[in-house]
Amino acid sequence: MTHPSAPSRAAAPSAAERAYRHLKQAILEQVYPGGSLVSEGEIAEATGVSRTPVREALLRLESEGLVKLYPKRGALIRPVSAREIADVVEARRLVELHAAERVWARRAELKADLGRWLTEMRAAHAAGDLSALMAADRAFHATVVDAAGNEILAELYQRLRDRQLRMGEASFRLSPGWADVALTEHAAQLAALDDDDPARWLAAVAAHIDNSATVLRTLR
Repeated sequence: MTHPSAPSRAAAPSAAERAYRHLKQAILEQVYPGGSLVSEGEIAEATGVSRTPVREALLRLESEGLVKLYPKRGALIRPVSAREIADVVEARRLVELHAAERVWARRAELKADLGRWLTEMRAAHAAGDLSALMAADRAFHATVVDAAGNEILAELYQRLRDRQLRMGEASFRLSPGWADVALTEHAAQLAALDDDDPARWLAAVAAHIDNSATVLRTLR
């Protein structure tokens, strides 16, 4: 008599993967701000792994453009450049405004979904939980893109996630009052969905992207 095999368990992440995840999250959340230098020993101590997997993680992060390695010194966290900000803003405008135009016909359903994310943003802001605020903010924007129904554009937008997270974290942490402004602008987008004027909706989406860009430029 045969017995069904037990479900396989997902393999635990390797030491190099743990170091990679830890450091990448720290970079994206500005724990290690752009321009700072971190040593292999510092990362090894923080993650509880040896220096060999830390080197592997750093090489991977260098290939992603997040760090610059200096032998025997450590890794320099690459600052966000003016060019990177401009490129990300341009990409966001192309994807998000196209998506916003496509979803207008389904605005009633979209408003319900966006309303839930805005509620989460407000709750996170009130609790002082920046990580939860950032997650809800990203989900708000991604919901519009996903609703457009173009999987290639949705995938492209997802690939922008890490760059947006790093920049967005800086905006919320370093610009006093930006969270309040962002919440007001998201509410304006929801209000525009109640109108019969798609131009108002598109203008609200564009204004938020442009205002985000202005804040980022002032932080450099």
